[in-house]
Amino acid sequence: MTSLELVLAAAAILTLPRSATAGVRLRGLRVNEPVAVVPEAIASDPLALAAAYDLLAACLRAGLPMSTAAAAVSVSAPPPLAGSLRRASDLLALGADPSTAWDDAAANTETESLARTARRSARSGAPVAAAMAELAAAQRVSAEDTAAARAERAGVLMSGPLGLCFLPAFICLGIVPVVIGLASRTLGGGLL
Repeated sequence: MTSLELVLAAAAILTLPRSATAGVRLRGLRVNEPVAVVPEAIASDPLALAAAYDLLAACLRAGLPMSTAAAAVSVSAPPPLAGSLRRASDLLALGADPSTAWDDAAANTETESLARTARRSARSGAPVAAAMAELAAAQRVSAEDTAAARAERAGVLMSGPLGLCFLPAFICLGIVPVVIGLASRTLGGGLL
């Protein structure tokens, strides 16, 4: 590159986004720095775990080793999975046995199936990407079942107050006039 090209590239970096200062933009160009993600937004998403499994499957299908794929996914994974992936990634990168590396994930009920699948894949040599996609699908079905159960429970809980509101109106406007009409005919007709 010539000096003119370098000057033009520096000018482009310094002037493109106007929302931050030049120093902040230049410091933000670090390549290996993980992107900060808001854990509260991820933790409240019922499909975040399924998305993390899908992302892990995509990384593995792209040819990344398990340690690198787990490190990449841990940045955007929900809190219970992120810690397990980070720990397993670090241990796998150091050369630990896969059964030891996935101990942390096996201890957590939300990530136990991931640990079981990763350990089985390491023992048998079977590709783990398809199993991760199945885990994602199972997680979506579980989230859908949970949402349906909550919706049904809301319907049941709404029927009580609605019944308490409509029952007095039904009695006052439907039953009381009929009883008064029958009583006036019965008492007025001399039957009693």
